[in-house]
Amino acid sequence: MGASKYTKGCTGWLIVAVVAILVVAAVVLTIKQTHHRKVLPVPGPPGAINQKYANALAVAMQFFQVQKSGKLVNNKISWRGDSALDDGKEAGLDLSKGLYDSGDHMKFGFPMAYTATVLSWSILEYGDQMSAVKLLESALDALKWITDYMINAHPSDNVLYVQVGDPDIDHKCWERPETMIEKRPLTQVNKSIPGTDVAAETAAAMAAASLVFKTRNVTYSDLLLQHAEKLFTFADSYRGSYSVSFPQVQKYYNSTGYGDELMWAASWLYHATGDQTYLSYVTVQNGNAFADWGRPTWFSWDDKRAGTQVLLSRVNFFGSTQSSNAEMKGLRLYRKTAEAVMCGLLPDSPTATSSRTDGGLVWIDEWNALQHPVAASFLAVVYSDYMLTSRTPEIRCSGKSFTPTDLRNFATSQADYILGNNPMKLSYLVGYGSSYPQQVHHRGASIPANLDTGCKGFKWLTSIVPNPNVAIGGLVGGPFKNDSFIDSRNNSMQTEPSTYNSAVLVGLLSGLVTTSSVATSFT
Repeated sequence: MGASKYTKGCTGWLIVAVVAILVVAAVVLTIKQTHHRKVLPVPGPPGAINQKYANALAVAMQFFQVQKSGKLVNNKISWRGDSALDDGKEAGLDLSKGLYDSGDHMKFGFPMAYTATVLSWSILEYGDQMSAVKLLESALDALKWITDYMINAHPSDNVLYVQVGDPDIDHKCWERPETMIEKRPLTQVNKSIPGTDVAAETAAAMAAASLVFKTRNVTYSDLLLQHAEKLFTFADSYRGSYSVSFPQVQKYYNSTGYGDELMWAASWLYHATGDQTYLSYVTVQNGNAFADWGRPTWFSWDDKRAGTQVLLSRVNFFGSTQSSNAEMKGLRLYRKTAEAVMCGLLPDSPTATSSRTDGGLVWIDEWNALQHPVAASFLAVVYSDYMLTSRTPEIRCSGKSFTPTDLRNFATSQADYILGNNPMKLSYLVGYGSSYPQQVHHRGASIPANLDTGCKGFKWLTSIVPNPNVAIGGLVGGPFKNDSFIDSRNNSMQTEPSTYNSAVLVGLLSGLVTTSSVATSFT
């Protein structure tokens, strides 16, 4: 009897002890979770400069100068000169400005417009940080060189010139742009030959740029916005893909659809005008058809869905007082999808993409492999700063919490990989660091300055010596899935730089160069 009583007493005390331990553990866990969800302070004006990223940004910004077409002004690239001065003359237009696309001498309107849109977005979010390292004027100069071209390329409401040069002819030549003599035909979209995707992307670029120049040159800003609205109406009214209208371009910049460009353009027009009809367009009218809510995607020159989701999350973060319930529902769905995009990037997230190199780089495609991780990292920095500025402590990824710092750390890891913290110990940003690609696939960089090779200068393509000129600021295609890289001029898959890669890299580095709050409104 005594033993039984003693056993029951011990059991009772054991239960009490276990309960007490569980209570303490729960309290500790709650404290930890509360600490994890602590709202971080809103950054103020630009803080201390991270010199590594400042130096890298200064290098990256120069590639826009390398790629300039036309009569150069204040040229700082010693081996570049005036080129393509007659572009557009056959149509009575001046299309001499703009940027060459990559290592060739084509002006492809679709990726060039994306370059301008992303560069505008970068300036709008991080112009104060660019200014802190004295690079804002360089960004504005590059942007206006493109928008001047786009204004001239849109001579009437329903006509847009979307390409200068024949890519098949261009790719059969290896020469400096200064010595080109080949014909450079023009390609236009119009009511009979539609190009919704390229027209809408150009509208997005001009709407975003109108915001950039609004406080700097109001007349120019108004002109850009007028073009943007007319182009959007044209793109929406006469629907069709430009790569269906022009099958030749499918080998170079094939568009996989135009719905994402319509949503992207309308989103930028909403920011530029404050007109609720554009917000209704992307939420109530066309959200179900084109937004692809709930499905994360990769941001690129072809696919604007993830960019639109983050851009419209800005509206949800910072408020839209005039929005209807249906519009607010759409905005919440955009933000929810943007969070799904972020969750896919964070390496410790339950829904993280498994497509990464052993060195930690997000790796989606072997051709121009750096495009996706850089663009995704730019979105991650922007979203992180939206969270900080709005005092949003966390996002939830299948039950697990992540902070703005986690997103910034991811972006930093990708930037550091690009700048040399990778198994090859190689900077993929040309001109940055002590070791970077020497045989960049770039016509002008590969041929000695002032040499006129004619169209058939292919000995400079096949040469195994380093380029005589540095395509400074170019972000090359990047590594294979096994983190390896073959530095050969003939290996265009890995060694060719592009202006659209540079645009997202400039955005990423501008976001990392220092910390500051983002403006809650672009206007």
